[in-house]
Amino acid sequence: MRRLTTLRPLTAALLFASSAAFAAQTAPISNYEPLQTFAPFVYPQSATAFRTASGKPGPLFWQNRADYQIKATLEPASRKLTGEEVITYTNHSPDDLDVLWLQVEQNRYRTDARGAFGAGKFPAQFTDGEHIVSVEVEGAGGKLQKADWVIADTRMQVRLPEALKAHDGKLRLHISYYYTVPGEFGGRTDVNPTKNGDIFEIAQWYPRMCVYDDLRGWTTDPYLNNEFYLEYGDYDYSVTVPWDMIVVGSGDLLNPQDVLTKTELQRLEQARHSDKTVMIRSADEVNDPNTRPKQSGTLTWHFRIQNSRDAVFGASKAFIWDAARINLPNGKTALAESAYPVESAGDGAWGRATEYVKASTEYFSKQWYPYPYTVAINEAGSAGGMEYPSITFDSKEAKGSDLHALIAHEIGHTWFPMIVGTDERRNAWMDEGFNTFIDVYEADSFNHGEYAPKRDPEYAPGHGNPADEIVKVLTDADAPPLLTRADQIPEKYRHPVTYFKSAYGLVLLREQIIGPERFDPAFRKYIQTWAYKHPSPSDFFRFMESETGEDLSWFWRGWYEYNWKLDLAVQDVAAVDGDWRKGALVTVANLDKLVMPSMLEVVYTDGSKQDVRVPVETWMMHRSYVIRVDGSKAVKSATIDPDHAIPDVDRSNNTFTIK
Repeated sequence: MRRLTTLRPLTAALLFASSAAFAAQTAPISNYEPLQTFAPFVYPQSATAFRTASGKPGPLFWQNRADYQIKATLEPASRKLTGEEVITYTNHSPDDLDVLWLQVEQNRYRTDARGAFGAGKFPAQFTDGEHIVSVEVEGAGGKLQKADWVIADTRMQVRLPEALKAHDGKLRLHISYYYTVPGEFGGRTDVNPTKNGDIFEIAQWYPRMCVYDDLRGWTTDPYLNNEFYLEYGDYDYSVTVPWDMIVVGSGDLLNPQDVLTKTELQRLEQARHSDKTVMIRSADEVNDPNTRPKQSGTLTWHFRIQNSRDAVFGASKAFIWDAARINLPNGKTALAESAYPVESAGDGAWGRATEYVKASTEYFSKQWYPYPYTVAINEAGSAGGMEYPSITFDSKEAKGSDLHALIAHEIGHTWFPMIVGTDERRNAWMDEGFNTFIDVYEADSFNHGEYAPKRDPEYAPGHGNPADEIVKVLTDADAPPLLTRADQIPEKYRHPVTYFKSAYGLVLLREQIIGPERFDPAFRKYIQTWAYKHPSPSDFFRFMESETGEDLSWFWRGWYEYNWKLDLAVQDVAAVDGDWRKGALVTVANLDKLVMPSMLEVVYTDGSKQDVRVPVETWMMHRSYVIRVDGSKAVKSATIDPDHAIPDVDRSNNTFTIK
């Protein structure tokens, strides 16, 4: 039987005398310096009237907005996408803007792209990038004026005929463009083959506004390899494709009667009321012309998604398509959908994809924040795993537990960064890591733990205990700290640091440092407070401290600013005054720069056990410390962190056994 006690305070004289005596006899050289670990933390971003010291938007907080109307045509034979867009841009900032900056990310696939030189070996395939045909500005009077523009890698600067006024100035930007869809080398956007036709995964397919914010002004980081930082707005877009293609896209399909048959419409309606997956277009129907409302020419698919930071679509004549109802809080519902080729079908693979997205969306909605969209779609292709608002591009080859983990992770990105709109090109750990963190508990929840615990390369690379796995990162002198710009993190460390270390840091906060009873409400409130806004690392740090009532400066410094190591040790165990009936004196020490609260387990000779919680404040003034453990029985051994709950880099000194 295990009994839990808390640290019993002793007189100052006994504490310091005992500590000094045992330390002199047993302590190895320590790298720990309390004044360094517990020094005041310098937040990366200052508190201002825009962002407060409590981690919340301030009284002068503002955020610009970009609404999009897009009409595009996809020509599969030539892989050419032609588009026209109108961006309604609203300047809520206190600054007049004489230029606008946009992302033109198809230029990432040019031979002279900056990203071609920094992300591993030089690519073998390219396109000729983005072609801008015209740019015009429509002012308040509705008159169109040609605007000058200049392309710089994956960015485009538009020079306005007259400055856009501060405090709610508005204009409409008209852009015509075209590009060639990259092959499978496109990564996040591509065309890939199946036996019944190509699958087009269309993302980064329109010039889109850069963010202008209070932190950096225009955020114009080029697209090298990391993901996105985008403004919020409403998207109304139409995609024209050959008659035999199925299109799945972000948001609501506004004209289903024009692009679906009566049978497909009936099946979709059935799926909206079904917790079981309903087949909308079966494998047997993929090559049947009668599953299309016409047998020649083209069809235009019209979609809309609101309060979003992006919109994408997938298109193929090879799609199987199925769907089921998602049950959301407060009686609301959405539709889970999957589109995949026949090669991916079957209950061992994509036949369960809709089940996976339904369950994970329901769990995340209940646990953290309600899902905001009307559809949640998985599209199978070669993108591997890529998230967008209300739709994900997932590997067509994934199966079983890997497919579940992939789908849960990608739809989990709805919460980070689709709802909480972090800057992924600077702070990918606030996106990938936070999402991996919520995945951990979803894996426990799904189908009574069918695939639990979560042990994929994104969370536990060696599939072992995360506390022990992370030691590989903490002891690697070349591993970058979490507060490293995302584009500077080598591929070798992207998953171990950006995903795993960030996620495990939140697990430590929740389960070891703060406790779920305080962490969970604070984390939910963080999501709610920063929903559809752009928090910085400092906003997160300040918010969690303020809401949980903890000074976490030591954790932000050791885990995020630096890659510090933790090495706790038990150095001695002795009876009080030589008499076990008076209790035991256990000397614990902190030998490296990181600190953690921990559990001390005392095992008695009769086999019984007692636990003592050792708070992190133990180390504010001490390198070693003598804990008095009440008891009347002889002690056999004492172990710090017996359950491997914290990332101790050297467990050889964690146990002291009395001989």
